[in-house]
Amino acid sequence: MRGFAYHAPQSLAEAVQILSREGDGGKVLAGGTDLLIQVKERGFVPRYVVSLRNVPDARAVGFDARTGLRIGAGARLSEVAAHPVVQERYPILVQGASLVGSLQIQNLGTVVGNLCNAAPSADCAPPLVALGASARIVGAGGERTVLLEDFFAGPGRTVLEPGELVAEVLVPAPEGRSGGAYERFTPRQEMDIAVVGVGSVLTLGEGDRCLAARICLGAVAPTPVRATHAERVLIGQELTAERVAAAGAAAAAQARPISDQRGSASYRTRLVEVLTRRTLMAAWQDARG
Repeated sequence: MRGFAYHAPQSLAEAVQILSREGDGGKVLAGGTDLLIQVKERGFVPRYVVSLRNVPDARAVGFDARTGLRIGAGARLSEVAAHPVVQERYPILVQGASLVGSLQIQNLGTVVGNLCNAAPSADCAPPLVALGASARIVGAGGERTVLLEDFFAGPGRTVLEPGELVAEVLVPAPEGRSGGAYERFTPRQEMDIAVVGVGSVLTLGEGDRCLAARICLGAVAPTPVRATHAERVLIGQELTAERVAAAGAAAAAQARPISDQRGSASYRTRLVEVLTRRTLMAAWQDARG
């Protein structure tokens, strides 16, 4: 394996300076569960690596009732899933983070890394997109905030410009009567990649009237996609099993999956319908409770 330079900045500002100074060919290292596989098994060697392990508060997970949840770039998947506020207020994120790889991977890998890897099947993406989350991006030119639904540019690609990194993920505080659920289908129960994943979040008004709905589909397109047609079936309407079923059919009609060795397009389309219906029913019950 060829050698590469290793940098361990003491702050995000220093990390940005290194990226700006060193230029192309660098990689940011948080948990390393994707980068090390690329280096060891796929022959990829970065020119340099910028580790966030010594950056203060990089692993911070915090909540404010007004501004919502903040997940630092170095926050481990297991730390996020076990956080009391996340478990109480964002169970859909617990469901997604708890499905990534093995327990060992979850103890080292990060939520931000799972997003920046930009795999269409990433388990943290549909829950966070459904929650309306954003990425706070920092670079030499300043900082910007991008909605996660606009963050992904294709398989393995994001909107990050050279010299930029994701400092944290920002998740809005949940509405009063809201609930969410994430579910995926895999051939194996554990240690597998989603053939289809669906995250759904609902907000209820009086009774079972749907005030807001956000549904995100994973592994059915080059990037996670909002099922906006299905959302429109629900918003402003009284929820019933029949309406939820109609939303599932609308999501399936909007999906444009491909056929590959893990499943045909028609199979994935059927899975979208089933998983959308299941997650909506679970989100509905969560919002009621």
